[in-house]
Amino acid sequence: MRTIHYISQDRINLETISSILEENKALELSNDSIKKMQACRDYLNEKLVNQDQPIYGINTGFGSLYNVKISTENLTKLQENLVMSHACGTGELVPKAIVKLMLLLKVQSLSYGHSGVQLETAKRLMDFYNHDILPVIYTQGSLGASGDLAPLAHLALPLIGKGEVYFEDAVHTSESILKKFNWEPITLQSKEGLALLNGTQFMSAYGIHLLMKAFKLSYLADLIGSTSLEAFDGRIEPFNALVHLVRPHNGQLKTAERIREFLEESELISQHKQHVQDPYSFRCMPQVHGATKDTLDFVRKTFITEINSVTDNPNIFSQEDLIISGGNFHGQPLALALDYLKIAMAELGNISERRIFQLVSGLRGLPTFLVDNPGLNSGFMIPQYTAASIVSANKQLASPASIDSIVSSNGQEDHVSMGANAATQAYTLIHNVERILAIELFNASQALFFRAPLKSSPFIESVLTAFRQDVSFVSNDRELHIDIQNSISFLSNLQIDDREIYE
Repeated sequence: MRTIHYISQDRINLETISSILEENKALELSNDSIKKMQACRDYLNEKLVNQDQPIYGINTGFGSLYNVKISTENLTKLQENLVMSHACGTGELVPKAIVKLMLLLKVQSLSYGHSGVQLETAKRLMDFYNHDILPVIYTQGSLGASGDLAPLAHLALPLIGKGEVYFEDAVHTSESILKKFNWEPITLQSKEGLALLNGTQFMSAYGIHLLMKAFKLSYLADLIGSTSLEAFDGRIEPFNALVHLVRPHNGQLKTAERIREFLEESELISQHKQHVQDPYSFRCMPQVHGATKDTLDFVRKTFITEINSVTDNPNIFSQEDLIISGGNFHGQPLALALDYLKIAMAELGNISERRIFQLVSGLRGLPTFLVDNPGLNSGFMIPQYTAASIVSANKQLASPASIDSIVSSNGQEDHVSMGANAATQAYTLIHNVERILAIELFNASQALFFRAPLKSSPFIESVLTAFRQDVSFVSNDRELHIDIQNSISFLSNLQIDDREIYE
């Protein structure tokens, strides 16, 4: 029996979403949400009966066609045409995990009762979610301003029996899936197409998905950085709490504390050192990793606010008897946050690559390129090249997308956020960071073999024991691509308690 998550008026956060996904919870609307949505729909129906004045997007055209009045008998056709005409996505396919989040976040936004959708429409979206029927959506097409129009149009197409969906590891026509489940296509009522297409759920789903991954990678950067510090025979003094209490940035304090905990009872860190200082890539982990943590907190605040908001247009306020055309669909807050996220995460990869470089440089008693018989063996020479190339690619991806804007809709939509581009760039960049950290762990694990018989802390040794089941010591040259892929898989599959990640 599946656990149920009720879409309600309560705020959701990363922990809630993580629980929904990990426990494969089914979605249902709470009674409170049902009442609010039904009251909004009833109000809108009554308004259309009793008022002949044009209401943007409800009985008018869209964008620069806002002054074209639509007759009552054509309101359903208007909404269906909107969904079909806006389904102009192209490029790569949006990952299924993000499509599933889009369904969840769209229903959450509609549940507040300011969008005017039928209960039937929201319930069908939840049916798709609960049965893992995921619309096929493309990464390119959204300006991140009038909502994520193109990708959300593809999300909505299956409601009316159009487009394609994933189901049971295959792509099907939406029409065939509706027949399979004996579902009739939804007859869209006034405003519904606009409510489905206006909104920021493409950007928001990417942001939430990437935030969950970024918090995990932030934790792993501290852990892997600590492992490299041990392999490099580094010093513990730069992580003393006193140093950071006189410059008390939250992320800096947290990083130093975490590294101290990782290194408790280590033989290596407590041995006498011949050197008095370590390079910045080791010594300044609290300052660099910590700045990324503070950025993640800012980005989290932005996205949690967004996913608990109404982001379509116009907004319906039934109690105040008002229908207001505004701009809550504009993605500027998300675009700036995603760009900031890109920059912060790129820095984790940047400093990681520098630690990789130090480990293969033949310093501190380690063999050059971390292998016996260098010359005959190239050893770990080229993994550093790989990491460096990825770091360079991330520097290009980290260039802000939000500083651009292109006029659309005959000048009516004359400033756009480009947050959707920032989102897809962030997806590539953050997965790149995972690859860099995996290469660092591969290097650090190899280097620590040369520190035997001294051991690191019990915690780090336990992680390395698990890692070495997948990636063994490199005695002679072999296909390191396989080891790197295994290292990436190890990090991707490593389970870490949410309390460790999100605190």
